[in-house]
Amino acid sequence: MRRAVCPGSFDPVTNGHLDIIGRASRLFDEVIVGVLINQSKTGLFTVDERIDMLREVVRSYDNVRVESFRGLLVDFCHAQQASVLIKGLRAVSDFDYELQMAQMNIGLAGVETLFMPTNPLYSFLSSSLVKDVAKWGGDISAHVPEVVRGALLARLDPPSRR
Repeated sequence: MRRAVCPGSFDPVTNGHLDIIGRASRLFDEVIVGVLINQSKTGLFTVDERIDMLREVVRSYDNVRVESFRGLLVDFCHAQQASVLIKGLRAVSDFDYELQMAQMNIGLAGVETLFMPTNPLYSFLSSSLVKDVAKWGGDISAHVPEVVRGALLARLDPPSRR
């Protein structure tokens, strides 16, 4: 079975993430979306909330599942019996960082990295940008699934401010 891991923090998941996950699901028998548990960073959403949103938005893919992990990504890959990582690249600046990580991962554990260029529709999109736009009342409906938009608006615009 050809199995790949698509890792990230997904705080929150965007349509750019979903594009990469969907394309990967057509290339591999199984795609595991790995949500990083990073104790040193405080996200807008908890890991459990991110996992719930991801499971909701990838439900239509029979060969995609969502799991959390902590520690080295290559250890998670081995635990999942996946020999390939899927990484989306938006720009050359992404490549500089991701190439170093890919070389480390192959050196540490023989885990390959497949770089997928983003769909040009999403080349500017990041979770941070979506959160900033939502915080200031901008329309993010074209950039995230509806369930994520609702969660963002609820989190960023509490009833006390409405």
